[in-house]
Amino acid sequence: MKVFRFVASSLLVPFSLTPLSIAVAQESTGATMDPIVVTATLGPKTVGESLASVTVIDEEEIRSKAPADFADLLRGQPGINVTGNGSFGKSTSVNIRGVKDAGSVFLVDGIKLHSATSGEASWEYFPTELIQRVEIVRGPRSSLYGADAMGGVVQAFTLDPKQGQRGWVEAGAGNFDTQKVSAGAFASVGNTSFSLSGLHKESDGTAILEDGDDKGFRNTAGLGRVVHTLSNGGEASALLLQSEGNSEFEGGNTDYTIRTIGLGLVTPLNDYWQTGIQFAESRDEQKTFRSSGEDFYNTRLRQARWENTFSYKVHEFVVGAELQQDEVESTKDFAESSRTNMAVFSQLRLNFGPMDAQLSLRSDDNEAYGTKETGGLALGYKLDRSHRVRVSYGTAFRAPTFNNLYWPAGPKLSDYRGNPDLNPEESESYELGASGNYQRWFWDIAVYQMDIEDLISSGKVNGASSSININEARIRGAEFGAGYEYDGWRAGIAMTYMDPEDLETQKQIARLTRQTARFDLDKAYGNFGLGGSVVVEGHRYDDGANTERLAGFGTLDLRANWEFAQNWTTRLTLVNALDREYSTAERFDGVKYISAGRTAMLSVRYDIQ
Repeated sequence: MKVFRFVASSLLVPFSLTPLSIAVAQESTGATMDPIVVTATLGPKTVGESLASVTVIDEEEIRSKAPADFADLLRGQPGINVTGNGSFGKSTSVNIRGVKDAGSVFLVDGIKLHSATSGEASWEYFPTELIQRVEIVRGPRSSLYGADAMGGVVQAFTLDPKQGQRGWVEAGAGNFDTQKVSAGAFASVGNTSFSLSGLHKESDGTAILEDGDDKGFRNTAGLGRVVHTLSNGGEASALLLQSEGNSEFEGGNTDYTIRTIGLGLVTPLNDYWQTGIQFAESRDEQKTFRSSGEDFYNTRLRQARWENTFSYKVHEFVVGAELQQDEVESTKDFAESSRTNMAVFSQLRLNFGPMDAQLSLRSDDNEAYGTKETGGLALGYKLDRSHRVRVSYGTAFRAPTFNNLYWPAGPKLSDYRGNPDLNPEESESYELGASGNYQRWFWDIAVYQMDIEDLISSGKVNGASSSININEARIRGAEFGAGYEYDGWRAGIAMTYMDPEDLETQKQIARLTRQTARFDLDKAYGNFGLGGSVVVEGHRYDDGANTERLAGFGTLDLRANWEFAQNWTTRLTLVNALDREYSTAERFDGVKYISAGRTAMLSVRYDIQ
């Protein structure tokens, strides 16, 4: 079951492969239990060949589960901790292998999406309905992606038309006065294909604090893609994705916009050399309204990337350069409003029969915090047709955010202020893994250790509240996954044990649970399907002192779909079917944020052929 699929990987040619071309490559290999991935290496490899821990969530999984929020797709996956301030578009953090949200990279079709002020991605505002594939790579990837890829990388691939498909229309409604409607249209002229899709959903929401008022959410999103296939087999593409709306919280509400724009070209120059170039821009804009006044934080990331792949027999060498510029506009008077990062990177991929080797190196030169070099080495050995072992080592770093460096000082010493002398966090990681792939099922196991220095934490600088480099952390963990597909059955299991320890305090790192488990089971009966998921998480602490304990919990989700006429499908989902109340975070005053109870959604979809 590919939703739980994880094994090896390293980086990506984000603008060279669409989900459709990945699917074509997958079909040509005939390997359903070892899917093609691109986020782990600088080119398409099977999960087993990528030599890292990878989870693939495919279109069938996404449509079957129909999650209300993007982070719901990630919850319970190996190495993933999701925390939030309530349901329906409320502030959400995704931690990979115990690293803070700002220490993981979120890509949309190869374009990095984050807030330069907080360093985090706006997971809660990203429209799940407009994607068809997700790849999660766990472990350090700074040697390929640069700053922040300490814990790992999540990449979402947007909708891409299937052969013979012209579009779809879908509408749904649920409790909490929730409604949504979405539609898409696809067309092609010669070697050029076009796709346009959109979504609108809104909900009155639920209370996010006990005895609180309902807090609503509204989202409107659109996606446009143009892909032109060149006569030499190359590809030129353009992408525009925007999601905007409003989310209410205790004490106010936020108007938000996230947007990605990308232009890409990849083409072979000869039988041995392929080159690609990408120009992209992403925006994260938020305007918050409180009784005390209004604030806005608008950040923009501009990216240019040039990548070259040289092939010799079964060996490949990748070399490239990247330029990024972060810009900030805000009601706050930041000491600096922009910073530029220039990087060069390379990766060597070698194959010697049953032995695979990968070596990656990267140098980043940032005008805010200087030069950082990172590297990675991975070795894999195929024991036989079905079994493989792997070992890897990698270094990574997380860049201080604009808030860490430049937040303006308040009138009092107790008011937080930025620290321009802050150093990036740095890490070393070691991993050992083994996997088995068979005709109808797979399994994978990995153990790892990550040592982090110069953790960015709160402290005092000249008596004033600020960010400082003080703590060290050691994060150890083990991950296991298995899946099975046969005769309409899809089953999967994912289990994680993690020991995230702050070595300075010898306490468990705040908001991280040690244990998670996920179980999925689906069965198709002709035109009818049934399924369910169980997610279990252990307890966690909301504070670094480990005094504010948040209890563990388990949830049950149920789903059913019925193709009641040609091209017509209805779907019913029941999230948290047992109506469990649980919390993954607290407010500053110790009051728990609570998630929604039982949530139902009924939808009808028509596919236009």
